[in-house]
Amino acid sequence: MENEKIIEFMTKMYADFKSDQEKMYAELKGDQEKMYADFKGDQEKMYAELKGDQEKMYAEMQEGFKSVNERLSFLEKTVSRIEIDHGQKLTALFDGYVQNSEKLDRIETEVAKHEEFIIKRIK
Repeated sequence: MENEKIIEFMTKMYADFKSDQEKMYAELKGDQEKMYADFKGDQEKMYAELKGDQEKMYAEMQEGFKSVNERLSFLEKTVSRIEIDHGQKLTALFDGYVQNSEKLDRIETEVAKHEEFIIKRIK
């Protein structure tokens, strides 16, 4: 009889231990699933924030490139206009130089004639 009580007591202890162990396992599993869900939610939230920041930065960079391209276009037009204006002015200056050179050549020829005439008169 005493053996039966011991076996009954041990069986009850085993059942209680097994029940407590199953409860602990269920609680741990529930906590683990909750932690995983929280982690996944936080991860998705961080990903969305990073993606939003990246898209914002990309848009800002594109706007900056657009501004730089507009400024470059303006500068190209300005440089082209300056090149044309200066080219025309340089052509006019060169033409004036050629005319002066030709005029000086004619004057030099005339002076040479007069010099020759004067030298002949003096002799």
